[in-house]
Amino acid sequence: MRKIIAVVYASLDGVIENPEWSMPYFNEEAAERARATLFASDALLLGRGTYEGFAEAWPGMADQEGLDGFAGRMNSIQKYVVSAGIEKAEWGPVSVIRDDVAGEVAKLKEQDGGNILIYGVGRLAHSLLEAGLLDELEIWVHPVLVGITTPGSLIVQEGSKARLELAESTTFRSGIVVLSYRPAADE
Repeated sequence: MRKIIAVVYASLDGVIENPEWSMPYFNEEAAERARATLFASDALLLGRGTYEGFAEAWPGMADQEGLDGFAGRMNSIQKYVVSAGIEKAEWGPVSVIRDDVAGEVAKLKEQDGGNILIYGVGRLAHSLLEAGLLDELEIWVHPVLVGITTPGSLIVQEGSKARLELAESTTFRSGIVVLSYRPAADE
């Protein structure tokens, strides 16, 4: 069975929006981890907003030092977009999931293949966590305070609750701490 892993960059104060503040901390260790995570996956699962942002940015990107093959992989990997109202989905290969998200994602998990990767922790990741379909939440905590508290800018969403257990932690020389959580087993 495939695993669904959500990866998100967060500041110390929990901000996940527009993570340009993360760039000064991205080093060889971070590049190696990001590349390994992407290449262990054979599909991206994205909400409409993330898909549209990525579709605008990634097709014109070239591989950067230390990320050999990353841009090519991002552009060629199978993408699943969750959206009832997306107009165009051309950055592909791509399939659109419009209805019964939990059921369709459960079917994807049952297929043979690598991990299914979600970038960010928005409504999609929260809904999959609540439905018991998210296997791992990987939070890259950056040593910076951003100070934004607008709705949607934080890792938590109103009403979201989940018990998690730490599966792994890794600290990079840059100060980034990668915390990998799994849903806690029911007691």
